Amino acid sequence: MTNTSGATTIEGTVVDMPAPHTHERPVRTTSGFMMLWLATALILAGLALIAVAIGMLASGSGANGAWLLVASCLMVLAGGILLCGLTAVAPGEARVVQLLGRYTGTLRTPGLQWVNPITLRRRVSTRIRNHETDVTKVNDADGNPIQIATVVVWQVEDTAQAVFEVDDFVEFVAIQAETAVRHIAGNYPYDSHGEQRLSLRDNADEINERLSAEIAARVASAGVKVIESRIIHLAYAPEIAHAMLRRQQAGAVVAARQQIVEGAVGMVETALAKLAEHEVVELDEERKAAMVSNLLVVLVGDRDTQPVVNTGTLYQ
Repeated sequence: MTNTSGATTIEGTVVDMPAPHTHERPVRTTSGFMMLWLATALILAGLALIAVAIGMLASGSGANGAWLLVASCLMVLAGGILLCGLTAVAPGEARVVQLLGRYTGTLRTPGLQWVNPITLRRRVSTRIRNHETDVTKVNDADGNPIQIATVVVWQVEDTAQAVFEVDDFVEFVAIQAETAVRHIAGNYPYDSHGEQRLSLRDNADEINERLSAEIAARVASAGVKVIESRIIHLAYAPEIAHAMLRRQQAGAVVAARQQIVEGAVGMVETALAKLAEHEVVELDEERKAAMVSNLLVVLVGDRDTQPVVNTGTLYQ
């Protein structure tokens, strides 16, 4: 949500960026090919008249020849000035036009166009770009040092804001992207460890959406649109990576053991129920306890057991 002052609220975080003062608008242009033909005609006609004026001066028509020479030179000069107004625009780029320091508009139409020859025309690429942040070391919400890197896909949407609101919009996007990455990484833990909270590793889609929203809010005043941002590298810092790996392994072992125990208890319950149902053997509480103990050892143990065959009675 954005208010009139330029402050944007994202998940409780206020990104207070100044509101832009300039907005893109189209500039008035003329067909470049028509002006090219006109300028060429003026130059050729002026050169021809210069030759005629020189001939008149040589034949003794001093006054008329001088006036004709001046007029023909002005025609050549006018043709040259018209040629300076020709502007070629390639697909995927725009030209920001300034007249004596004042923004007059943006030229986006591909092809040969003609604008005021005394204007300054700055080329701005409107193609889709990628920016990959460096692998950054930052502490997550739990204080653990992690390494994170992202790629941001962006495009210039408002050329006037990109040129006049910031010094260098490419560098601005790079710095703001790194700032947003550090902020997002510091607000969420690397791993949820079974808790009901967002984490960088377990909730990649949600984190990427929030990262895109924050970067977009930070670069909006520069006329830049963020298409997508995505985490491409995420790992614990080397100094704690081994300890965290052991923690993850221990958690996996505990979870596996828990599942094994639950399954073993269910199997023991089923065995006792079946024995009682079919009246195979009657066991007192002490023998039931011994049987449960033996079955759990066999089912839960991580090594193969060596069975001992009792060839006597049940109580020997």
